[in-house]
Amino acid sequence: MQLSSRITGLLGGGSDGWGVFLRARQMIEQGTQVTELTIGEHDIRTAAPILQDMHRAALAGHTGYAAIPGTTGLRDAVAARLQERTGVPTTRDNVLITPGGQSALFAAHMATCNPGDTALYIDPYYATYPGTIRGVSALPHAIAARAEDAFQPRADVIAAAAKQTNAASLLVNSPNNPTGVVYSRKTLEGIAQVCRDHDMWLISDEVYDTQVWEGAHLSPRALDGMAEHTLVVGSMSKSHAMTGSRCGWIVGPVDAIEHLTNLATHTTYGVPGYIQDAALFALNQGTGFETEIAAPFQRRRLLAQDILARQNAVSLVPAQGAMYLMLDVRSTGMSGEDFAYALLEKHHIAVMPGESFGTAAAGHIRVAMTIEDTRFAQALATVCDFAESLAA
Repeated sequence: MQLSSRITGLLGGGSDGWGVFLRARQMIEQGTQVTELTIGEHDIRTAAPILQDMHRAALAGHTGYAAIPGTTGLRDAVAARLQERTGVPTTRDNVLITPGGQSALFAAHMATCNPGDTALYIDPYYATYPGTIRGVSALPHAIAARAEDAFQPRADVIAAAAKQTNAASLLVNSPNNPTGVVYSRKTLEGIAQVCRDHDMWLISDEVYDTQVWEGAHLSPRALDGMAEHTLVVGSMSKSHAMTGSRCGWIVGPVDAIEHLTNLATHTTYGVPGYIQDAALFALNQGTGFETEIAAPFQRRRLLAQDILARQNAVSLVPAQGAMYLMLDVRSTGMSGEDFAYALLEKHHIAVMPGESFGTAAAGHIRVAMTIEDTRFAQALATVCDFAESLAA
């Protein structure tokens, strides 16, 4: 029996970018101690009060089928959160609760792309983006954001691609994974103008919106005329350390949310009610709690800046947000992938190659700031020393 080309072609015939990560996990299984700086997983677990509320909700009986678009309380809370942060009037009718941000990304492309349509996205990108687009039978088209532009996408390059391909959608992510760059107002206004000019949907992945170290997060939904052009993807995973709970959302125009609710009825059938109750409890803890969850990454960023300032072999892409550092290791003469494998084998430190996130980050590595401060500082110092030895 033959499987569909839709599923067998998800990776486009190439690597999924997880080779170093899988090698590190294999070494750990074999008994080797590895310092993992790979995936965006908090080194703290979900806070006990959130788990206690989840337990309470489950024991209270909220274990049956929940409303498909999401519970009224959670949708209201997400709508209020987005309205406060964007200034755009938002109600529960603009909100669909999804099983995490990844599910939301898939659904958003299902809503905006017909089979064979071109969907644009920015390179460097989170590793699942092109496969997500292929999964809805659309054609992924990467647009490079260049290191010399501090990885801020250029509107003229996006406009040329939109015109050439007659693209249906553009996917952006700010604060950005993997680079840590926060898109400027100028960048986002240029992107918005391209979307308006080419009648193109903008899918805005904003799962790191609480992790901003320099500047401010601006949702493109807040820009003139963009509320009807934009689907915002959000999640409890990064902001509230609830990665395993799988609770996210899409915020967009009412008619789009109605159709996306139909899609959810035929695919995920919603999110468990007790998880939604816990997510509502977590959101109700306010921005102070979100700041507390983000604080370790802000602290480690400062540690990293101090360590990197003492050497010349590794340079830091402006680390303005998110839980990652993008480091330029081209002075070693190695690709990011070769450097990452060599670092793993020699020093048992696992990082993600820049090439895992596209071609624009070649010669870079992504370091997740996701281990305790002292260990993180020691690991980063070793990365720098290793790079210096290679560069010499």
